[in-house]
Amino acid sequence: MGLADFPRYPLTFGPSPIHPLPRLSAHLGGAEIWAKREDVNSGLAYGGNKTRKLEYLVPDALASGADTLVSIGGYQSNHTRQVAAVAAHLGLKAVLVQENWVDWPDAVNDRVGNIMLSRIMGADVRLDPAGFGVGFKPSWEKALQDVVAAGGTPYPIPAGASDHRLGGLGFANWAAEVAHQERELGIFFDVVVVCAVTGSTQAGMIAGFAGQERPRRVVGIDGSAVLKETRDQVERIARATAQLIELGRELRDDEIEVLDGWAGDRYGIPVESTLEAIRLVGRLEGVILDPVYEGKSMAGLIDLVGDGTIPRGSRVLFAHLGGQPALNAYSALFR
Repeated sequence: MGLADFPRYPLTFGPSPIHPLPRLSAHLGGAEIWAKREDVNSGLAYGGNKTRKLEYLVPDALASGADTLVSIGGYQSNHTRQVAAVAAHLGLKAVLVQENWVDWPDAVNDRVGNIMLSRIMGADVRLDPAGFGVGFKPSWEKALQDVVAAGGTPYPIPAGASDHRLGGLGFANWAAEVAHQERELGIFFDVVVVCAVTGSTQAGMIAGFAGQERPRRVVGIDGSAVLKETRDQVERIARATAQLIELGRELRDDEIEVLDGWAGDRYGIPVESTLEAIRLVGRLEGVILDPVYEGKSMAGLIDLVGDGTIPRGSRVLFAHLGGQPALNAYSALFR
């Protein structure tokens, strides 16, 4: 089966917009920076990269007869907010396990931003004290069992919709969308820069771009602060997705690139370079980044352009994955 053979339930407005960032490009010098905007890709609760992934999980969930989507993330998970939105849109229930992934001192961390939106949309939000980890958690297994015990039919969606057989398809399709938009614009992006944590966004891109004629670099910027775990997950999901869409060859090791240096010591905790990137892009372009994902991947982009790792004259596509609702839980940083 090729990518086009997998059923897709449209949850987005269509192709997400691509546009240049001319003032940022001029400020950095050397490379031409553009952005592809998953943060404005849907009318469902501000959209984001997970909405695009869920387009491929929804047909599977509906075919299974499920009445409840069950997922997991941190208190300020963008993913669980998008699961809540999709459940509401489809008339399904949502059970969301929200763990304390980020040891952040903001007093309203579990009441504003993403988690507030999930509650507004009617999700069953369950706070759990467990810390960061993208693996399968006991709290999630219990939530699934609770749905069954109450006579429901759960559909399990792992953290970030990543460690799921279909988790890479959304961004394999994104790669096809980029190629189509490039033809319309008459340009080519040499480098794509994307944040990597649960892995399937970058993994899907890698698998999708690998089937295109002209090679390009997909640079993952680690936002997890556990680089080896994230790189291993990106590689595993990318290889599985390439096989699923019948790429017809093994991915090369050099196609899987996740770089360290901008995550800081812990997931979800912004460092100085994160805040500088947020302020710079906000002031130069009026584009809002978040402190967990895009602030870190943009900090990476800024440095890679600055030190010539991304060569002069390159055209760079920054994947803006969304996440701005979480800014509310970091308000003390911007007083």
